[in-house]
Amino acid sequence: MKLHYILLLFLSTIQLGLAQNKTIQEAETSEKKQEIRVLSRVQKNKVLLRWAVTDAISWKKLNKYGYLVERFTVARNNKTLAIPEKIVLAKHYKPEPIAAWEAIIDTNENAAIIAQALYGEGFSVTGTDNLQAIINLAEETEQRFTFALYTADKDFEIAKKAGLGFEDTTIKENEKYLYRISSNVPKEELEIKYGGVFVNPKEWEALPKPMDFTAHFTDNSTMLSWNFNILAHAYDSYYIERSLDKKNFERITQKPYTSLNQENTNNNRIFYVDSIANNREYSYRIQGISVFGELGPYSDLVSGKGKSILKYVPHLTTKEFIDDTTVTLVWEFPEEGNDEISGFELNQSDKEDSDYTTVIKNISPKTRTVVYKKLNATNYFTLTAVGKQGSNRTSFPMLVQPIDSIPPSKPIGLKGSIDSLGVVRISWDANKEKDLLGYRIYKAYNASEEYSQLTVSPSEKTTFEDKVVLKSLNSKVYFKVIAVDSRYNMSEFSEPLILKKPDIIPPASPVFSKYDIKEGGVFLEWFGSQSEDVATHQLYRQQNDQKDWVLVFEAKNKEEQFQDKTVEEGNTYTYAIFAKDESGLQSLPSPTLSTFVPLYGVMEGVKGFFAQANTKDNTIDLSWSYNNPSVDSFEIYKASEKDPLQLIQIVSGTTKQLSDPTITINTNYKYGIRAIFKDGRMSKMEFYTVKF
Repeated sequence: MKLHYILLLFLSTIQLGLAQNKTIQEAETSEKKQEIRVLSRVQKNKVLLRWAVTDAISWKKLNKYGYLVERFTVARNNKTLAIPEKIVLAKHYKPEPIAAWEAIIDTNENAAIIAQALYGEGFSVTGTDNLQAIINLAEETEQRFTFALYTADKDFEIAKKAGLGFEDTTIKENEKYLYRISSNVPKEELEIKYGGVFVNPKEWEALPKPMDFTAHFTDNSTMLSWNFNILAHAYDSYYIERSLDKKNFERITQKPYTSLNQENTNNNRIFYVDSIANNREYSYRIQGISVFGELGPYSDLVSGKGKSILKYVPHLTTKEFIDDTTVTLVWEFPEEGNDEISGFELNQSDKEDSDYTTVIKNISPKTRTVVYKKLNATNYFTLTAVGKQGSNRTSFPMLVQPIDSIPPSKPIGLKGSIDSLGVVRISWDANKEKDLLGYRIYKAYNASEEYSQLTVSPSEKTTFEDKVVLKSLNSKVYFKVIAVDSRYNMSEFSEPLILKKPDIIPPASPVFSKYDIKEGGVFLEWFGSQSEDVATHQLYRQQNDQKDWVLVFEAKNKEEQFQDKTVEEGNTYTYAIFAKDESGLQSLPSPTLSTFVPLYGVMEGVKGFFAQANTKDNTIDLSWSYNNPSVDSFEIYKASEKDPLQLIQIVSGTTKQLSDPTITINTNYKYGIRAIFKDGRMSKMEFYTVKF
């Protein structure tokens, strides 16, 4: 018999299926790989497995060829096995045949959906226009795949029948397992990557309690809301229950409810609106459903009542001052609304849009005027109509300002500074008056002259910046500040703030007086700057033709000499010295001093120096070895029993031997040699004694 089952679902069901397609089927759809993804759940004495593939084609082929379900025991009694023990739990695990479904499709809607997806001749979904529009976007195989996976998530028993779930009841608590779900589809048809999951039977975890569950009660409705993203790993859908006595609850969602039941899912919250009667307390709770069909614990209860909205809003119309602190306020409110309110409340604030405090309560519903006797310099009033059913309506604010002739107190706490560019920055303590408009700033260059105003309009800030000319005769600048309130009453002048101008004249330059090169270093002396406010002298050095100058010494105790022991032989050094005063100003550099540090170092002696008597030619033959390309020449010295050591010949740096014919029989000779380098350095003298 051919099974044809027409699914009658709402748009929300399609959306739920798509959600599951994302959470289970498309674990990594971004990578576009055919693979099996596996989830596990440990229960008492058994392990539940759920899996899905990442695309419809793979699912269709696996329904035909089936899955290979294997278990590997990897540890026992807390010891890892050298070779895991493999057990084949199911060799060709696939959906049960059509006959097994026919017996239950009339009583189990989930079974009917998957049976139609697996074996139905046609797969159609009827419903709203929006539903039809969504269906038309997908091919039939995709539709079957989507509905099958979503329905399997709702019913684990049906998932097992559909070849998408497995229950292992042969586990042991002292063992740890690795489950592998592989494809039986021939690789030449389609290569599908296997999936696996590690399970420790001892690591059973209770399902978590739903969190962040809230309810907002309004007129004849309740807006329920909770964060589904926090527990997305545990639950994919929820049941919502309601109670009138906090004891007996009923489900108001007969089908599981998910985030995709709502049109906008761009946030982490689920919303559900329930219609209720006003002025009656309702309690709500939610319960999560896992992909294995398990029901989690209930959330905390949220309770409340719906309240009818008051139709009428009061409107403040008139203010009449009695004196500086008292005002009469008049408002309008429809007479037909008197029976819906318990009275009015008057609210006052110093700001138009916040911080209102109720100053008069229990005003009669029939009253339309009220007298307030504690006015501030600036007041904002609103009037609230208090509904009998708990719904209130508040008027727009009204500004009330009495006549004010009291000036603010004079500003205090003035402080400031002037930087080296002449920028002045001053600040002061803020005044406490609530009706303060701002401040005016005044300046003078002498204590006895009249101050001039710097600001045209009062400034709200308690800081001010100005610019002064530093190169002028006066060394100080004077500032005063006054406070101005909203009625333009002005305070007394503050105490004057006296600021000293910074020093901008650098000190005189120092001059080098002497230098000497000794003991491998450069000894320097100088005449210090003659300026009185000099704090330090800084000695800089430049090596050879490099552009960078390096600080080598800083004299803070008026030293006027320094020996630079960090120089290297064969280099030219240029020195300059600066003076810096207490204000941080630096003088021009002294005239520079340049000096060359000559090479004093003695090089290594000539190796292999040897002298041998040559009786055949009546000479003494000298030879040596010194492979240094920097050698310019060799100096040969000779001494006898009668004559002192003296230079007898200079040969080139490439010569390695020499014959001396100026000899006498039976005489001892001492020969010496040293290398002369191209940069002027010399090696150590090496000697050799020979008898002819």
